[in-house]
Amino acid sequence: MSNQKDFNWDDFGTKGFGEGYSKEKKAEMAAMYEGTLNEITEKEVIKGTVVGINDKDVIINIGFKSDGLVPVSEFRDLPDLKIGDEVELFIEEQENSLGQLVLSRKKARMVRAWQDIEDALEHDNIIEGLVKRRTKGGLIVDIYGVEAFLPGSQIDVKPIRDFDIYVGKKMEVKVVKINHSNDNVVVSHKVLIEKDLEKQKAEILNNLEKGQVLEGVIKNMTNFGVFIDLGGVDGLLHITDISWGRINHPEEVLNLDDKVQIVVLDFDDDKKRISLGMKQLTAHPWDALSADLEVGSKVKGKIVNVADYGAFLELAPGVEGLIHVSEMSWSQHLRNPADFVQVGDEIEAVVLTLDKDERKMSLGIKQLTEDPWTKGDMSTKYAVGTKHKGVVRNLTNFGLFLELEEGIDGLVHVSDLSWTKKIKHPSEFVKVGDELDVAVLELDVDNRRLALGHKQLEENPWDTFESVFPVGSVHKCTVVSKNDKGAVLELPYGLEGFATNKNLEKEDGSFIEVGDSLEFRVTEFSKDDKRIVLSHTAMFKEEAKAAPAPKKAAAPKKKADSAPEEKSTLGDLDALAELKEKMEGGKK
Repeated sequence: MSNQKDFNWDDFGTKGFGEGYSKEKKAEMAAMYEGTLNEITEKEVIKGTVVGINDKDVIINIGFKSDGLVPVSEFRDLPDLKIGDEVELFIEEQENSLGQLVLSRKKARMVRAWQDIEDALEHDNIIEGLVKRRTKGGLIVDIYGVEAFLPGSQIDVKPIRDFDIYVGKKMEVKVVKINHSNDNVVVSHKVLIEKDLEKQKAEILNNLEKGQVLEGVIKNMTNFGVFIDLGGVDGLLHITDISWGRINHPEEVLNLDDKVQIVVLDFDDDKKRISLGMKQLTAHPWDALSADLEVGSKVKGKIVNVADYGAFLELAPGVEGLIHVSEMSWSQHLRNPADFVQVGDEIEAVVLTLDKDERKMSLGIKQLTEDPWTKGDMSTKYAVGTKHKGVVRNLTNFGLFLELEEGIDGLVHVSDLSWTKKIKHPSEFVKVGDELDVAVLELDVDNRRLALGHKQLEENPWDTFESVFPVGSVHKCTVVSKNDKGAVLELPYGLEGFATNKNLEKEDGSFIEVGDSLEFRVTEFSKDDKRIVLSHTAMFKEEAKAAPAPKKAAAPKKKADSAPEEKSTLGDLDALAELKEKMEGGKK
């Protein structure tokens, strides 16, 4: 279409516009017509009226000399569009190559959207958008036809674990950032919640009191407790205040996002740390205990904890009793509680002490069996002189404790282990866990005391040694060790003797060294102290002799009327044959 100013009115013909008018009149009418048209500018948004609708286009009048055409597809969001409706349009061109006015509703909407978005940012306006889809790190929200990014951290004040629940739903947001270089818009829903929460938080803190019951939502769980959102204010529900019973982790009874009833236990002066309780909303289980429960009552429960000193038995959630390790067995030898019970065991016990006011009780399991010390046959079974076998349970400097049966322990003094060996510590003779044969030396049932001996299982050889090692008798001995005072000698049959340094001198003036084997003369014998003192020097120096004696050892008499044989030896004697076998064999 040609421009109006270039139109040739004269060539239009008799049936054309202005027929019968003079040239001047025609110019005047054209000027009047042009005055009724709007002045329009390309690339701006204007309003127009729908004057026609067909299958492909919507015809729009914007008050220009020609109408514009807009594809029907740009009005899909207005299914009820009709002639006479007013719409906003973007002027692409006043005339295209065909002389047509080119309009776009799509671009008009986009321009208007960005204007509204910038206005919302400037004036802090709230916009209702539609969540279109989930994206990395957040959501895409449609606002005015523009896709805006809603970061996951800006969805809510609490952590969001499932973004998909918001897709397809409407959500109010605020524009927080516009990046014009890449047409990027960032919005937030969290700021709207925070604004409401600030008012709610102030109201909660202002009215906060101890004992106040509130409703909250579990926002975080740890092994020591649960953080609960009270409405903009966080409080800690410690694991010990969740249940009267014993729990190892809050997740055993609670879940994230659960709504829970809690009570305010305490808070600091500025109310930044709020302690909450849940179990306090129910009666204490101790208050529900049967009135028949008393000392001596038998109870059943489950082991919930095992410590070094004992185990805790749960009778009901929140009601526990301690079974001390000493109440697990009649044995005086304390063992590890884990030897008797394990967590999860369901067992029976007896109430030993009970304090309902303090909510404490102690229990015992050994009381379910008879005390072995009170059995009627105790004085007979363990009478003095009776022989028994037991297990070494403990070693001390002065002896060892032997368990004869569960609950019956006895002491074997270190001096009662051997007739001949000088044992400084029982570990030289036995170790824990060994079995040992003993004889009862003393029994005191009232004081639960049992004295035992091992050497008493054999006769005292020192009665025989008295006649074998008299003063003056001579024996071949080996020097075992030396110190400042003298030397320890190994006598026949495993006995030990002692010689002072001056009695170690040889006839040539030299001194006997460790490992030497020479003849020694007995200068002192003590059966009570189990001591034999000898001298080598006395073999050739008269002044070193303590007393006159025969050169060879005297053998004990076999019969009262028989004389000793001059060269008889200890091994030839019937009275010592068995002793020799036992001692040389190392039998304990």
